[in-house]
Amino acid sequence: MRFSLLPRQEIFFDLLTESAANLQLAAHSLVDLFEHYQDVPDKVAEIKRLEELGDEIIHKIMTELHKAFITPFDREDIAILGERLDDVLDCIEEAARYMVEYKIPQPTPNAKHLSLLVSLSADIIVKSMAILRTKGSKLQQLIPLKDQLNNLENEADRVTSQAMADLFESNEVMDIIKWKEVYGQLEGATDRCEEIAVILEGIVIKHA
Repeated sequence: MRFSLLPRQEIFFDLLTESAANLQLAAHSLVDLFEHYQDVPDKVAEIKRLEELGDEIIHKIMTELHKAFITPFDREDIAILGERLDDVLDCIEEAARYMVEYKIPQPTPNAKHLSLLVSLSADIIVKSMAILRTKGSKLQQLIPLKDQLNNLENEADRVTSQAMADLFESNEVMDIIKWKEVYGQLEGATDRCEEIAVILEGIVIKHA
């Protein structure tokens, strides 16, 4: 009896798509937290729930990689792509959690701007996962999205630099320390998104 191994490979696309969608939901929730700063503990708890779901998804990806005989593209790329998606989610959760733990009364305009950049990056990553299912030259469609992720990371660097300069102008030492941690996680999220862009570019080079 003949059978195909190809349907089994779809599990990786399904899991990466699920991970990206979960990341997108967390990123949008972060924007909502910063833009509508009410019911903060409940909103942070929801982001934490999404982060825990992300942990479950990356565990499934790694489990499937250990079981798979063949994979749709390099297993190392699948593993690191899954890990970076999870890393972005971790940064989002930590930034949100610090708002509660540090008893920060209100988000700054720079924090709101950074959360939006994270959310836009997550939107692009979701689009990228859909294209990842395609084959051959269609993978070239990932390149413009890779460039967009790079641009968003560059913008996040600029905003973070300005945010830190603003902090040192008129804030107490403890406020500077608190916000430095929050900004660090927000910028870190965009850094991990840029790393995803590099991975995607590598997949295009190898398989397009």
